[in-house]
Amino acid sequence: MSYNIYHNLKIKASVNEVFDAVSQPEHLNNWWTLKSSGTPKLDSEYNLNFTDEYNWYCKVSKVELNRTFHLKMTKSDKDWNPTTFGFDLESIEDGTMLKFSHVNWLEANHHFKHSSFCWAMLLNGLKNYLEKGIIIPFEERN
Repeated sequence: MSYNIYHNLKIKASVNEVFDAVSQPEHLNNWWTLKSSGTPKLDSEYNLNFTDEYNWYCKVSKVELNRTFHLKMTKSDKDWNPTTFGFDLESIEDGTMLKFSHVNWLEANHHFKHSSFCWAMLLNGLKNYLEKGIIIPFEERN
C-alpha cells in the first residue's frame, strides 16, 4: 500500500507562467528551494538544494510543456526517495487550475503528514508569488 498527497488550487496566472514557476530553477528558488538546477526535459536531473543537509536530486519523469511536470526522487531522505511529485495544469476561465500530487509514500507517518501540510503552505506561496509577486525569503519559509 502507498500513501498520496493531493492539493488542487486556482492561480490567477496563465498555464505558461505556472509551468515556468514549477519547472524553472530561477522560479523554484523564489517560492520553494534555496537553490536549484535542472531543465524541464524528460529524464533530466534536478538538484533541489535547501541546506547542506537537504541537498536532494530527482529526475523528470513526466513533462508536457504548459500541461504537466513530474519529478521522481533519486537522492533524498528515506521517506521521500520512493516518491514522485508533480504539477498538472489546466487552463480555466480566470487562470490555471493546478493539480498537485506527491505519490508513493510508503507510510502515513509523521513526515508524510508534515510534508502534506508543508506542500499546502508552499503552494499558497507559489500562488502569492504568481498573483502578487511576493517572494518570501528562504529563511522565512516553513
